[in-house]
Amino acid sequence: MKVAVKAIGTLKLDLGLGKFLVLDSVYFIPSLKRNLLSVSLLVRLGCRLVIDFSGIKVFQGNDYLGYGTFMHDYLKLNCSVAKQEILLIENSENSLSTNTVIGVKRSMFNNKSAYLWHRRLGHISKERLKTLIKNKILPELDFDDLADCIECYKGKLTNLRKKTAVRSQKLLELIHTDICGPFKHKTICGNSYFITFTDDCSRYCYIYLLSEKSQALQAFKIFRTEVELQQETKIKIVRSDRGGEFYGKYTEAGQQKGPFALYLQEQGIKAQYTTPYNPQQNGVAERKNRTFLNMVRSMMCTSGLPKFLWGEALRTANYICNRAPSKAVEKTPFEIWCGRQPSLHHCHVWGCKAEAKTPNALTQKLESKPVSCNFIGYCEKSKGFKFYAAHHTPRIFETHQAKFLDEVVCNSSFEDLSADFDEISVDENLETFLPLLQNQYVAAQTTENTDLDQNLADPISEVPQNESLAEPVTEMPHDMVLDQNPALEQPEFNDPQPRRSQRQRKPTFGENSDYVVYLQETDEILAEDHDPTTFKQAAESIESQQWQLAMEAEMDSMSQNSVWELVKLDPKHKAIGCKWVFKTKRDEKGNVERHKARLVAKGFTQKQGIDYTETFSPVSTKDSFRIIMALVAHYNMELHQMDVKTAFLNGELDEVIYMKQPEGFVKPGKEDHVCRLRKSIYGLKQASRQWYKKFDSVISSFGFTENIVDECVYLKTVGNNFIFLILYVDDILLASTHIKLLKDTKAFLSNNFDMKDLGEASFVLGIEIKRDRKQGLLGLSQHAYICKVLKRFGMESCATGEVPMSKGDKFTKNSKNGGKSGDMESRPYARLIGSLMYAQVCTRPDLSFAVGILSRFQSNPTHQHWVAGKKVLRYLQKTKSHMLVYKKVENLELLGYTDSDFADPFTKALTVASFQKHIKNLGILSQLDA
Repeated sequence: MKVAVKAIGTLKLDLGLGKFLVLDSVYFIPSLKRNLLSVSLLVRLGCRLVIDFSGIKVFQGNDYLGYGTFMHDYLKLNCSVAKQEILLIENSENSLSTNTVIGVKRSMFNNKSAYLWHRRLGHISKERLKTLIKNKILPELDFDDLADCIECYKGKLTNLRKKTAVRSQKLLELIHTDICGPFKHKTICGNSYFITFTDDCSRYCYIYLLSEKSQALQAFKIFRTEVELQQETKIKIVRSDRGGEFYGKYTEAGQQKGPFALYLQEQGIKAQYTTPYNPQQNGVAERKNRTFLNMVRSMMCTSGLPKFLWGEALRTANYICNRAPSKAVEKTPFEIWCGRQPSLHHCHVWGCKAEAKTPNALTQKLESKPVSCNFIGYCEKSKGFKFYAAHHTPRIFETHQAKFLDEVVCNSSFEDLSADFDEISVDENLETFLPLLQNQYVAAQTTENTDLDQNLADPISEVPQNESLAEPVTEMPHDMVLDQNPALEQPEFNDPQPRRSQRQRKPTFGENSDYVVYLQETDEILAEDHDPTTFKQAAESIESQQWQLAMEAEMDSMSQNSVWELVKLDPKHKAIGCKWVFKTKRDEKGNVERHKARLVAKGFTQKQGIDYTETFSPVSTKDSFRIIMALVAHYNMELHQMDVKTAFLNGELDEVIYMKQPEGFVKPGKEDHVCRLRKSIYGLKQASRQWYKKFDSVISSFGFTENIVDECVYLKTVGNNFIFLILYVDDILLASTHIKLLKDTKAFLSNNFDMKDLGEASFVLGIEIKRDRKQGLLGLSQHAYICKVLKRFGMESCATGEVPMSKGDKFTKNSKNGGKSGDMESRPYARLIGSLMYAQVCTRPDLSFAVGILSRFQSNPTHQHWVAGKKVLRYLQKTKSHMLVYKKVENLELLGYTDSDFADPFTKALTVASFQKHIKNLGILSQLDA
């Protein structure tokens, strides 16, 4: 039997336990299904093998290297190929490095291999390869080795649908466009969307990477300017779906055009839109999105490269497919668009190993050094290639001098990436077609019904990528990147071309016991951005530059507020430590707003009586928040929010406290100095109390009076007008009956503290606020929070439920005392209850009874209780878009309702009482179950 040897070289085996074994003269044969290792070779390397009934043990001298086990009649050695240790080319034509130990000595791949070209061209189909050969773009290929491709199975498995359509006969007569995203992993530039513009005549496509969907119009303007100049004709029609970024909104009066639609109207370009829930009407763009994602999955499936490089894979796929044939057009899109055949002889397998020459700035480009790297694409405005090297600066660089080994990639394992490149999507047709405050909501009144938009709280708006798309698998993109500071570049190789802050804050614990259970749970759920937890992680992350700028901004704030001075440590005192806390701040739709770094003292090392005395600080309750929201709806008050920047730094310290210098910012020449704190700093036990005392004294001097029940609610009255102020740590909510009173208060706060004016309140403490002032409606929603809770417990795709708890449900205590039973050891039951409780106390009083019952079994739950908790999650799945709604009423009247179920089966003959407080016809203010 003969097999094709693609390459011969050296590799390094990782045997575990930190042991490695270097093997020479290794044959790389892709057609083999197993990796084979010669026993005689191990003996020649000085290894000693011990084989018994349990398997094999490998020693080198007295040093234990590793082990293997029996698999049928063979021995299987437990090892893997050490990553980043597979390839460094030697003896190459470009005279690159020859002094390496780990390397490929010679490449012997067959340039006429159909399988090789299949991978070089982004896993295009066999038929498209044959078309390229027929058009003499590729030489004759050997299709014998083009068998089943596992990467294609993993990346492209789907249902096929076909539909014919009449194609335009002129360039730019019709442009198809669509936005795809957001995706779990951002690109290295922070992009999470892409938009395509496809010419219907040629099927030539441009692609732009976007950080947010609102950049769609900017991308189109750049696209239009370029293509109309190059093709010397005008765009006639643009076809898209009815996403808000293209269409705007639909109201009873008809279309309320957004910026994109208005621009098309002003420029005389005809807009065509799909009808609701009919993505096949925009089949070219929809099909293209799916083809893109299929190619990205296949290209990254075996590369082992970081997932933030998906944007480079996407751009490479676009580059290839503009030069590959399709069933939709007779020639390649490039040939119709540019008038000549494309060249593909420079193409290489995406992610393959390479050794590239890079200029050495220290020798002023007279010398170059080889860099072991991976090929990730083609230069956009020059002749060259793009490479990624994890330990090179910069990590992504361009050069035209490189040696490629198309058969060697970073990682030979097949990873399932299907979930990583699925869109996080919500039905955008709802946002476009349902008017404000319509249909579903949580009933917050006693006698009348009010309509509320079920989609007002959706954090992400994107038309789901429906599988029943109309076009065959043929289209592909051009490429450009639209960063947050847009610098759009047109891609081509060799061929010239003719977010207010989403504050999901942990509640501060004062005397309100509601926060005890869910404090930790909600903080974890709302912090699922996987932000760095240490200074080192931040410095090594792909967003290191953003984190560095955030830390510098924090240090500037410390300096401006004169928080500390550097002194020698008093021998009688001990300096406490400090650390950096990193947080990605997002807006109400989940888009990245900014990166925030907070310097926090390690207050847990403080000693009471020495470093602090009192620590208590009040915090406003959710009951107070809802009462004021009810009043805002009734009186049609102005509702604004502000944020106090570095609030705790305003507090004056009464104690002498020393702190170590922050990591990464130690003063040169004063390494032995420490910071003597003049102001309170985040993390100190007394920081919150000192800030509250400072704020209380300042705001009281402006005529505000503190509420006797809730110390963080203030009221100021001027004539017949009044204004409420709610303080929640560093978040301030202002509700005023008169705009001048509101402006005066804002000006006073800005004069006394470093404030950020966030305008009209829309997202406060993780609660989204929606208003329809004409109808006197105000809705409170926790849609984003509920979605994260569902995801956390693996219920984001679960079936929906009608009620949180049914009449016939019965619960009993665990008969086993002192611990959880069986399968409940691994069930996060207490976390589930805590997560549900936060929603209950904020905007979901409909959960009160169910949460109250289930919380009684936290110390010793059974599987029965866990199933009941999941039932509540299924109910939330159905009602996650529901809102707590308040409305204007004729007369304000406080009412109380009570009820009991008398000896219910949940509590074994104990009476369960419920008490609710209402303002008549206005809504629920608070609820108590006992």
